[in-house]
Amino acid sequence: MPEPTKKAVSAFTKKPKTQEAEEGSSAVFEAETEKPDAKVKWQCNTKDIVSGNKYAVTAAGNKHSLTIKAVTMGDVNVYAVIAGGSKVKFELKQPLNRQGQTHRLQLRPLLVEQGNQLCQWNNALLPHLQLNPGPLQKRPLPRHMMLLQLNGQTPDTRQDLTGLFTEKPQTGEVTVGENITFVAKVNAASLLKKPTVKWFKGKWMDLASKSGKHLQLKELYDRNTKIYTFEMHIIAAKANFAGGYRCEVSSRDKFDSCNFDLSVHEACAVEGFDIRAAFRRTSTDGNEDSGELDFSTLLKKRATQVNTEPDVDVWEILQKAPASEYEKIAFQYGITDLRGMLKRLKKMKKEEKKSAAFLRKLDPAYQVAKGHKIKLAVEVANADVEVKWLKNGQEIQLTGSKYIFESVGNMRYLTINHCSLADDAAYTCLVGDEKCTTELFVKEPPVLILKNLEDQMVMKGERVELECEVSEEGAHVKWEKDGVELTRDESFKYRFKKDGCKHVLIINEATKEDCGHYKVKTNGGESVAELMVQEKELEVYQSIADLTVKAKEEAVFKCEVSDETVKGTWYKNGVEVKSDARTHITHIGRIHKLTIDDVKPEDEGDYTFVPDGYAFNLSAKLNFLEVKIDYVPRQDPPKIHLDCMGRTSDSTIVVVAGNKLRLDVPITGDPAPTVVWTKGEKMVTEGDGRVHVESTKGHCVFTIEGAERQDEGVYSVVVRNPAGEDTADINVKVVDVPDPPQSPRILSVGEDSCIVQWDPPLFDGGQPVIGYVLERKKKKSYRWMRLNFDPYPETTYEAKRMIEGVAYEMRVYAVNTIGMSRHSPASQPFVPVAPTSEPIGLCIDDISDTSISLKWRAPERIGSAELEGYGVEYCKEGTDEWVPAFEGLTDRTSVNIRDLTTGDKLLFRVRAFNMAGPSAPATMAQAATIREIMQRPKIWVPRNLRQTVIKKVGETVNLVIPFQGKPRPKVTWSKEGEPLNPTLVSTRNSDTDTILFIRKSDRKHSGKYDLQVQIENVEDTASVTLQIVDVPGPPEALKIMDVWGFNVALEWKPPKDNGNSEVTGYNIQKADKKTMEWYTVFEQYRRTHCVVSDLIMGNEYVFRVFAINLVGLSPEPCNTKDSVFIQKTGIAYKPPNYKEHDFSEAPKFTHPLANRSVIAGYNATLSCSVRGIPKPKVTWYKNKMDISNEAKYRMFSKQGVLTLEIRKPCPFDGGVYMCKAVNASGEDIVECKLEVRPQIIKEEKK
Repeated sequence: MPEPTKKAVSAFTKKPKTQEAEEGSSAVFEAETEKPDAKVKWQCNTKDIVSGNKYAVTAAGNKHSLTIKAVTMGDVNVYAVIAGGSKVKFELKQPLNRQGQTHRLQLRPLLVEQGNQLCQWNNALLPHLQLNPGPLQKRPLPRHMMLLQLNGQTPDTRQDLTGLFTEKPQTGEVTVGENITFVAKVNAASLLKKPTVKWFKGKWMDLASKSGKHLQLKELYDRNTKIYTFEMHIIAAKANFAGGYRCEVSSRDKFDSCNFDLSVHEACAVEGFDIRAAFRRTSTDGNEDSGELDFSTLLKKRATQVNTEPDVDVWEILQKAPASEYEKIAFQYGITDLRGMLKRLKKMKKEEKKSAAFLRKLDPAYQVAKGHKIKLAVEVANADVEVKWLKNGQEIQLTGSKYIFESVGNMRYLTINHCSLADDAAYTCLVGDEKCTTELFVKEPPVLILKNLEDQMVMKGERVELECEVSEEGAHVKWEKDGVELTRDESFKYRFKKDGCKHVLIINEATKEDCGHYKVKTNGGESVAELMVQEKELEVYQSIADLTVKAKEEAVFKCEVSDETVKGTWYKNGVEVKSDARTHITHIGRIHKLTIDDVKPEDEGDYTFVPDGYAFNLSAKLNFLEVKIDYVPRQDPPKIHLDCMGRTSDSTIVVVAGNKLRLDVPITGDPAPTVVWTKGEKMVTEGDGRVHVESTKGHCVFTIEGAERQDEGVYSVVVRNPAGEDTADINVKVVDVPDPPQSPRILSVGEDSCIVQWDPPLFDGGQPVIGYVLERKKKKSYRWMRLNFDPYPETTYEAKRMIEGVAYEMRVYAVNTIGMSRHSPASQPFVPVAPTSEPIGLCIDDISDTSISLKWRAPERIGSAELEGYGVEYCKEGTDEWVPAFEGLTDRTSVNIRDLTTGDKLLFRVRAFNMAGPSAPATMAQAATIREIMQRPKIWVPRNLRQTVIKKVGETVNLVIPFQGKPRPKVTWSKEGEPLNPTLVSTRNSDTDTILFIRKSDRKHSGKYDLQVQIENVEDTASVTLQIVDVPGPPEALKIMDVWGFNVALEWKPPKDNGNSEVTGYNIQKADKKTMEWYTVFEQYRRTHCVVSDLIMGNEYVFRVFAINLVGLSPEPCNTKDSVFIQKTGIAYKPPNYKEHDFSEAPKFTHPLANRSVIAGYNATLSCSVRGIPKPKVTWYKNKMDISNEAKYRMFSKQGVLTLEIRKPCPFDGGVYMCKAVNASGEDIVECKLEVRPQIIKEEKK
């Protein structure tokens, strides 16, 4: 199937078009290429054209032309122009019927042999092919109107139903843009395994991998007829869909294939013909929408003009013309689709001619697995003839051990060892001028996926590599994204890499559109992975902080972000800050700085940093500290200035764990005060390497490097000098990321989803938790995939877009304003599964006064999870309270519910359970009344028991006879009117059948057995006749009645004991008294007297006789009491010379086959009798197909009586059966029709 997703780029901007030219005129074809320096080549019928007397090829820049001078009939052909990788085809045509005459074509059957192919033309073109030079010259007939008829009948194009197909796909035609469906049917009644069907285009293009927008493959199964229906739907057909297709079906060791064609026609409209104007309504009230449609106008416009000129028989012209003139004749007489007609007629049924060189030819096709060997066999008529084997028309030479030629009698064998793809070809066996051909298909083993794809999550713009490993190097794989096949495109978005067994899909610069499920497919498996693309988030490692500075000091705002390439803009009170003599903006790596020298009061304000391309900003405030120096006394008490701008002194300072805590406290006092820092009652000193205390003029600085959670608390600063002291408290709060949440729990699962729940973290990090981030991974993978990028505020989440049947694990992160916690422990592995579909076919099997039996069938869709069982519930009609019928689940598809109340009307429902929970219920349409249903007793004697049942002595007898009746009937067995002796015969009875059982049969068990089933006064009876047979006794009174010459007359009496079976014959044997070696004289001799001839003179003989019946020979013979001596006469007797009589006789059927009508499911036999000398070879055929090797049939031949047994026939086995007898003197056939009628199931009376 062509790939519709990729559109080829043409090298031509203007293409040449098909033209018509009168004979003797010139034709000019023009083309324009996209590039002016492109090399252009012109071809005619795939052969290159060079400039000369006939053709003129010109090129000027990007314009190219081909001129054909003095057009003749030989110039009418297919032309092509090639530039780079583009090839455009066009045709040169001549107008139809140049003489202006109208010809009516009448075609008769003709065998046309062209090359090595034999095509049968069949009959006539339909009346639309009656050409006239008027409108038909302007409007050639479309291909789909070229239909063939013979005497008004459509030719039979059906293919013979052979092999596994009951219906084969037929060759079809479709117009561009329309839909078409091909159907194949396979009867699975005789198959041990479900048949597998593959559709191919051409030779090896497997269409299963091309399913999509234009191709759909469907499979249906009818449980009643056991017929599989396989459909191939082609949707919105395109012109390049045309070609040869093949359908292959296989089941274990059986294989069959069928070829068919698809023709796609261009949709063409008829010029000058308005189809709408041809339709008019028969309204008389003036309303254009009323009345009925009248098609007469349309029919008049399409009427064909009848010409009275004499008809031209084109078949007679073609018979006398050579094959090379066919196209010329078809052109002259207006046959516009000669090639399509030949191709269609080639597929018609041809009458096979009996080959003189081959007794058995090669099969149409063979299939062999790669690396195995195959043997091709033919049977030739002449055992001494030499054969040649050809491969694709070339003779095969013996080189090494690749090919082995064998000749055994009339059989000729070709063995091909270690088959490879190079051996996939057509093979021919050549005997003289005759040949038979077959096609060998080499099937590659399935390519397995050894290493599956891994789920991936990448950032936008990153490179993605999806890698898998297959079982065979160089194997062909197909990549899909969300069900659409991926191909190399012009933008090189996707690249495919092969490295031995490894296959890699490379995506350059991933975008959000690349998110989805990616699948890699081989002919032996597939693997799926999910790709998630996340927008890059800019992380802030250090934010800018508020500053309080004095006049003439330096103010530095600094921040650090995660991406070195990100630039940004600084703003003051919403106005962009520009660099000048006092303001410096720097960007070094990830650090962005804004430095203001010689701070002035006007520099006070809100400063903001905005990174380019991101929708967030960092803000801080610059506070200007104006220090007023007043004259004070010599001693000034110390003062802590914490709230210079009106802030409260007990305000809390928040610091992120791990960051630097710096407390810069302005102080005044004269003389300079001493500073003491305390936390609680403990003095803080620089003993810890993280703590630094520094005092300068006008400031005391307290610094903690890398703040930790234990640094949180109230810090006190005390300043003292001789003039006094001052104290201030500073509350420091350390915030951090939260602790990880508890391990998540899986509450429920669906087909591709699950619901997960978790507990909040024990510590929120000092800031409220704003949400959670979830990740999942496949159990056997190591890649975690993020499910949400924005924090999810709840503690219950529904995860979707998972693959059913694959084990997953989940984990959770907690997020607050500081950041993200460590991940939680992974959840227990779980598998997304969906409940099964509802059970089907719920019905009542049996019902009584206190119980009911229900039965159903398994759901059509089980899913990837194992079916755990079924739950059955019931409720009274009019209520909705469902009561379980039993505890737990049952794994059976039937149940018997007991202890119900008589007369209740109950509704029942059944649900299937798997690990995902219960399915939708299967319910009954009506309530069931719990009450016994009376049913008359009836015995159903099987067909095989209606005749005498014959068993040998010692065999086991087991007769099963079903019956019906409610309540349970009384069953009675008797023999010859007497009750059965339980020591000799055993019986077992159930609700629906009875069994007569004899472990070891004896002659005394023979007789008529009567069966009676009775319910109160109503009864039914049946009888079965049993015959136990044994070997017969020996014959009696064997006497020698007369002796003359070399002959002895014998006579005997039948045996007293015939073994309870008719004696079918006798075996007579003789023995020379010297050696006592016995030789058989007569076998299956029916009379009780015979003459033994050809005895040797001078020898003494004794004789014995065995009796034969259905079981076999009598254990003991009857011997003659006396011996016979053949006297020597002493006379040399010279017998006269007689011409040997020719007793040979051609086969002749003495009793023909009779037409039969049988019931499906019961064995059927067809019998006939034949005579012939020598004994003829018998072959059975069904619908002219040899069935000798079919396991469904058994053939018997006994005493010239031929029997064909058909085991349990079905309606498909109906047809024409033929028996063919062949010997050296001739052959004879006889046939009959067999009709197989379906079984009629009687409805039970209620």
